[in-house]
Amino acid sequence: MDFAVVVPKPDSEARIADLEAEGVYDDARKIREHDADRVELPVSDRPRETDFDRLVEQDDPELRAPGLDDLLRERGWTEAERDRAPSSWAVVGTVILADFADCPRPAEVGDALLDLHNEADTVLARGGIDGEHREPDVSVVAGEGDTETVHTEHGTQYALDLSRVMFAPGNKAERARMGEVTSEAERVLDMFAGVGYFALPMARAGADVTAVEKNPESFRFLAENAQLNGVSRNLDCVLGDCRDVESEADRVVMGYYDALGGGPVAEAGTSEGGPGYLDAALDNLVSGGILHVHSAVPEAELWERPESRLRAGCERAGRAVEIEARRRVKSHSAGVEHVVLDARVD
Repeated sequence: MDFAVVVPKPDSEARIADLEAEGVYDDARKIREHDADRVELPVSDRPRETDFDRLVEQDDPELRAPGLDDLLRERGWTEAERDRAPSSWAVVGTVILADFADCPRPAEVGDALLDLHNEADTVLARGGIDGEHREPDVSVVAGEGDTETVHTEHGTQYALDLSRVMFAPGNKAERARMGEVTSEAERVLDMFAGVGYFALPMARAGADVTAVEKNPESFRFLAENAQLNGVSRNLDCVLGDCRDVESEADRVVMGYYDALGGGPVAEAGTSEGGPGYLDAALDNLVSGGILHVHSAVPEAELWERPESRLRAGCERAGRAVEIEARRRVKSHSAGVEHVVLDARVD
């Protein structure tokens, strides 16, 4: 029998990671839509640790096409070598991003990935993200080497250069969700806009968005993407520090992991944390407005760490806060989760 677990669409990326960690995710079958709000994730056995709505039996499941492991086996790679090949990768427009840290003969793997994804023409090895402007460390492994591309998600187009600006493929569901929760003519402040990750879906939904970005490279693509998506009239692009911006908002998005200060990124020494970011958000957010706070949190400290810091900041500002939703977006690193709090602030 072929079984699957039914989960909400926005939670699918995080649930897949949980199922993989539990060893019950069946990647030989494709994910299937269950209804308008939920999907079916294929499993080899009933999960014991992963949350899901229900377990269903699938009739005539659709199998995935041959994968990277199959191609490498056909090309003479041993099992030990295949185990060191990338286990996952992301296709961003015409570029494939993968981690080749322990991989033998990366160029061969890159060629195989290009054979798997005909729409792509370049494979990049993904390193870390560093510096105040969150600049990516990548190198060309195979293909044409063109790092500029246009990536499309749910109708939103993102022009970007993956050698110059960061892009998190695992945030796909969250980007789409922001376009769904935003109302037409709602006033939105996106404090860490990047190339328009969340600002563009919200502007396409009809919101009046002020998008702030301090990295000049990211800002250039943000402005270009406003034109590309036809939302220049209701997407105001601001180059600078979001703490210096005054923009009364019904909804504020804080998409930077350490916006509350003291998160894993700060502890690793790559950032000073987020002094004043929450204060700035609250200064701009109207009473009854919604605040979306992203954090990277050790599993052992969910959900106490981000909630306590948010509540403490609101208390200092004399604002009442109610947590309306908690979501896992994806795994940030070993033992650390990327999560989002949706909070209503009076």
